[in-house]
Amino acid sequence: KYIRVSYDTKPDNLLHLMVKDWQLELPTLLISVHGGLQNFDLQPKLKQVFGKGLIKAAVTTGAWIFTGGVNTGVIRHVGDALKDHSSKSRGKVCAIGIAPWGILENKDDLIGKDVSKPYQTMANPLSKLAVLNNSHSHFILTDNGTCGKYGSEVKLRRLLEKHISLQKINTRLGQGVPLVCMIVEGGPNVISIALESLRDDPPVPVVVCDGSGRASDIISFAHKFSEDGGMINDDVREQLLVTIQKTFNYSKSQSQQILLMVMECMKKRELITVFRMGSEGQQDIEMAILTALLKGTNAAAADQLSLALAWNRVDIARNHIFVYGHNLPPAGAIANATTSGASAQEKQKSPARAPQNKGRGKKGKGKGKTKPEPPEETDPRKLELMRWVNSLEQAMMDALVLDRVDFVKLLLENGVNIHHFLTIPRLEELYNTKLGPANSLNAVVRDVKKGNLPPDYQITVIDIGLVLECFMGGAYRSNYTRKAFRNLYNNLYGLKRPKALKLLGMEDDEPRSKGKKKPKKKKEEEVEIDVDDPEVCRFKFPFHELMLWAVLMKRQKMALFLWKRGEEAMAKALVACKLYKAMAHECSESELVDDISQDLENNSKEFGQLAYELLDQSYKHDEQVAMKLLTYELVNWSNSTCLKLAVAAKQRDFIAHTCSQMLLTDMWMGCLRMGKNPGLKVILGIVFPPLILLLDFRLKEGASYRTAENKEQGNDKDDDTKSGKDPNNDATSRKGDEEEGNTNVRKIPIGKRFFEFYNAPFTKFWFNTICYLGYLMLYNYIILVKMERLPCLQEWTVIAYILTLGSEKVRQILMSEPGKLKQKISVWLEEYWNITDLAAICTFLLGLMLRLQHEPYMGYGRVIYCIDIIFWYIRVLDIFGVNKYLGPYVMMIGKMMIDMMYFVVIMLVVLMSFGVARQAILHPDEEPTWRLARNIFYMPYWMIYGEVFADSIDLYAMEINPPCGDHLFDEDGKKLPPCIPGAWLTPAIMACYLLVANILLVNLLIAVFNNTFCEIKSISNQVWKFQRYQLIMTFHDRPILPPPLIIFSHIYILFNRLFRRCARKKQDGELDEKDRGLKLRLNPEELKCLYEFEEQCVEEYFREKEDEQQSSSDERIKVTSERVENMSMRLEEVNERENTMKASLQTVDLRLAQLEEIHGRMAVALEKLAGVDKLELTRSHSRASSACDPSSLLRQGSINSADGYSLYRFHMDMEEFASKQKDSDETTKTGVERQ
Repeated sequence: KYIRVSYDTKPDNLLHLMVKDWQLELPTLLISVHGGLQNFDLQPKLKQVFGKGLIKAAVTTGAWIFTGGVNTGVIRHVGDALKDHSSKSRGKVCAIGIAPWGILENKDDLIGKDVSKPYQTMANPLSKLAVLNNSHSHFILTDNGTCGKYGSEVKLRRLLEKHISLQKINTRLGQGVPLVCMIVEGGPNVISIALESLRDDPPVPVVVCDGSGRASDIISFAHKFSEDGGMINDDVREQLLVTIQKTFNYSKSQSQQILLMVMECMKKRELITVFRMGSEGQQDIEMAILTALLKGTNAAAADQLSLALAWNRVDIARNHIFVYGHNLPPAGAIANATTSGASAQEKQKSPARAPQNKGRGKKGKGKGKTKPEPPEETDPRKLELMRWVNSLEQAMMDALVLDRVDFVKLLLENGVNIHHFLTIPRLEELYNTKLGPANSLNAVVRDVKKGNLPPDYQITVIDIGLVLECFMGGAYRSNYTRKAFRNLYNNLYGLKRPKALKLLGMEDDEPRSKGKKKPKKKKEEEVEIDVDDPEVCRFKFPFHELMLWAVLMKRQKMALFLWKRGEEAMAKALVACKLYKAMAHECSESELVDDISQDLENNSKEFGQLAYELLDQSYKHDEQVAMKLLTYELVNWSNSTCLKLAVAAKQRDFIAHTCSQMLLTDMWMGCLRMGKNPGLKVILGIVFPPLILLLDFRLKEGASYRTAENKEQGNDKDDDTKSGKDPNNDATSRKGDEEEGNTNVRKIPIGKRFFEFYNAPFTKFWFNTICYLGYLMLYNYIILVKMERLPCLQEWTVIAYILTLGSEKVRQILMSEPGKLKQKISVWLEEYWNITDLAAICTFLLGLMLRLQHEPYMGYGRVIYCIDIIFWYIRVLDIFGVNKYLGPYVMMIGKMMIDMMYFVVIMLVVLMSFGVARQAILHPDEEPTWRLARNIFYMPYWMIYGEVFADSIDLYAMEINPPCGDHLFDEDGKKLPPCIPGAWLTPAIMACYLLVANILLVNLLIAVFNNTFCEIKSISNQVWKFQRYQLIMTFHDRPILPPPLIIFSHIYILFNRLFRRCARKKQDGELDEKDRGLKLRLNPEELKCLYEFEEQCVEEYFREKEDEQQSSSDERIKVTSERVENMSMRLEEVNERENTMKASLQTVDLRLAQLEEIHGRMAVALEKLAGVDKLELTRSHSRASSACDPSSLLRQGSINSADGYSLYRFHMDMEEFASKQKDSDETTKTGVERQ
């Protein structure tokens, strides 16, 4: 893209064009490249380093590159770098060429408005004009009416650069766009440009590329030998003056002027950065550019940090900002100042958000007591620390909003205290940010709140709590929606909103079973809130809240990083897995792009895999502690457990892990110690109870899981802690259990044995199964035999079974986890078998009411009985879920039923198309009745299964059908009925229908079923283990007796609850009966030990991953390729040196040859002049040459020499040399004698 503008165009108009019309994003850095306009060559190595560094600086920081635009001089080298980058990468670098219109060749081709023009970039060697460089992305062509002259672009370019540098990088960062001037080669005008940049306000830092020639070399030489303040000694000044004269062919007066400009530049030498290739470890010009900007801004460390944050260059921040002696306070002082700094910041934020609440908060504290305000800090050191802490926390906020994971890590390592950083206002600001990846949080909040929200609606943490509850499903309760948090939030930041809370259904959702005194006490606690205390609005586990924010905002990398930090890593991974799955489902339901849903599914799988591998890692370390990780109560996650969260997230692999299955197996068997044939032993024990005394039992302490109820009733916590810490104790206890097994059995009382036998979920399952099969047999009997007027004993037994089963379902609903009845019912209905039971019980009750009436209603009731037994037989499939082989088949049936529903819709279309056409053709005189609808489907449906009704295929072609015809008579002389028009079409339509329905659609359905079978079969083991959890938990929570005897258990539970309520025996730490199960409550010391164990497992897991990655083939190939590249670069350098040495040796050889020739001429001249005998002269010459030191003929090459040797030398052997000289002397003598 290009535009032709006047030389005095306003820069704001140009910037508006670039941003709005050209759709360019504002840069975070502006690199202005200046240099020679005449073509020049750079050293190959320097050209490579310059090109790579410039492009890397532009790509990594999102910079714009300004050049002269034409394809000459330094711009040609920039264009080569851009071309090389575009050939290797798809990323586009924004390079803008600002060139004068008058010096362009073929400029007439560019004339036009809103047009695309082809432009010839081949330059004419005889022309003095120049062409544009085709590697640039945009051009601004300035026109001042001149032709063939430069200069029209200079002022416009300077003003545009100045205007861009005044723009803000983004809305969060207050920094303007930094500008850097880069000098490569160049003439005297480049020195003046450098001086203008340094004199600008604010000054522009200059980067000089040493070794590129002319102006850049002069500036770098002066910079090297100048002192602080720009002073240069006389010797260097004289040398510099001579260099300027030779370089530019200037007179002494002109050179003096250039020297004065260079001296002026040196007065601000701290703003000049010289890049010298190979000096002090410098390998990249990109670092020189960015560090020059940090030096040139002369800003505080906090501003430099925000600049590095805008560039997304964590290496700059780590190496040049967080270093010793950079005016940054030490870490210890920062930690001490964090509290005071954060509290000051909260005081600034809270009143701004709700100025009217401060007085009410203090009033709530009661009776005129106000907390005295702390005195203002006057210590300058502490004030500096507070400012630094605030700037670090602001940088942390910016890093989170801009999704800079590396910066968040760096800031956490360098003084940011996350507990003091994260407050309620900051968390809400994070949720309301518009920057970062796209997300649909606002739409989800709108759906959850069931109302139209204003466009500028600010999401609150209470809204986030509702979103979390919606996504987590079931009985999950977020901390943000609990009554205590809402009261705190309203006291701190807003008026209480009873109407809004009532609409959301949160006005009174606490259970009312805690008596009357405790709520009063709780109210008193809620009222006493100190608004001025900064700790009130902070979180106990800030990494939990930040990870939830990252997940809901769809920032996977940030979520993964935050997951590694903090406690409860396994629970966090499972919660993230569930949230991502719910979000993916939400996207698929909303019919958004499939890629979004698929990405969320992949994120969910990633977190699920992390949870599984963490469980595997902890299981390898310690089995007992790993089981504690699965079952301890997660107070921060709705009092759930990791096992429950895994089931909610449908993580089959997690549930199928050995650790989870060992836990479930122990729970399934209870205190029974079974060997082979456990089912047979339990059945015999149920049928003949005295056999229970022969079974083996284990003590409760021997179980690998311990529920919260058992722990409250059970052992001392100190012993528990010791055994948990010392693995040897566990081994010893197991060994003791094995050795003293018989003793333990004897110690268990007989009553305890019977209770433990019948209380085991395994026994409950078989007891219920036997009773259910007996109930089915009785049900079969009452519908197969004649039904009497009044129910018989068998029927009363069936009625009692179903009624008591219904009462058990009511008990399950009332004792489930959710707080409200509506939520209890919705959670209960999420289970498929519960819906089946509800339909079966309701149908039976309807049939029972009709059956107790007189005829004909009693007959209707009996028919309903017959239909209802279908539900009870389907219910048998749930029992098969226990079996390892039948369980997956039950799941296959369910999946195939869903597939068949979609297929039926397609089949219905085909069936109706044929059925309606056939009925209309063959029966044109039908009256409108309901039987007509039945006839449409009747025959076509049965044709699918092979019943083609052969006699009805063609009414007149078959002999059995009566003949027809107009004006025709049969043998008896009766007139034949008229033929139905178009009847011959029905066989053809039927043939097409059978082809599509019987062959195509049925085989398609079989293929779909086969696909489902293969999918389930491949994961059948995980499917069975996952289904097993729900079955075990169901029978664990059931009363001991099965229906219809279960009514006695219900009466016992009811009286027990009433007695407890009246006697108020329930203690504070005791769990509700609905909470008793696979849940373990730990004291703070045990929790701390468990957190440390989990963190250790996380660290070791990532250490193993890192080692595995380093030893992987890809990593080795990468390291090898880097080494090979470094070696090739060094070999190129050696090759260049060798070529240089060869060229110099050739020059030396040539000069030696010239010297020998001159020497010979001189010898001839002397011989003629002095008349010296030729023989004597020859001898003296040979003696002189033989006296030469052979070591002077030593020659060293380079590693990569042309003759194939890596390092070669030529040594002239003394003896060889002497013998050759002797031979030559003898030859000379013989020649003289012959003469």
